Amino acid sequence: MVIEESDYIVESKSSNYEIRIYGPVLVAETKIETDFENASNQAFRILAGYIFGANKSKTKIAMAAPVTQSKGPSDFLVQFTMPKKYIFESLPIPNDSRVQLRQLPPRNIAVHCYSGSWSESRYNEKLTILKKQMLQNGLEMTGEPMFAKFNSPFQIWFFRRNEIWIEVKEKPTTSENK
Repeated sequence: MVIEESDYIVESKSSNYEIRIYGPVLVAETKIETDFENASNQAFRILAGYIFGANKSKTKIAMAAPVTQSKGPSDFLVQFTMPKKYIFESLPIPNDSRVQLRQLPPRNIAVHCYSGSWSESRYNEKLTILKKQMLQNGLEMTGEPMFAKFNSPFQIWFFRRNEIWIEVKEKPTTSENK
């Protein structure tokens, strides 16, 4: 099954990550107070209800990728990417007040790809590697890390596509790098 993904441009690549430029993206999101391992499952039920028709117009919305998860002060923010055919004003209004709709602005994101388990320990292991290389390369983080999942939970674990996203500050353009 082919799932639509957000468009991006690869600005640069290193041995461990690439810098992608994403345009604006629409998301349906919810906050969950639980641990890393359970956040996605608990949020999925809420957000899946919305895309399966639990909205004012009873509209079914196709699944798009990725589903992202990021840590907040006391919770996790889980986001479903909305298909590109929608604009903010055309998204159905959720029935569940826990579902919020938002348009994310254009962003520059350092992305580390890996396959396998969705475990917190594997995520943290990969996040440590990414942060270390970003620091070595002088990249400045401007947001919290996000865990991006591209596959169904039913996908065999070693075929899963996982990414860690960290928004980075855009490097200033000078006359030397124009």
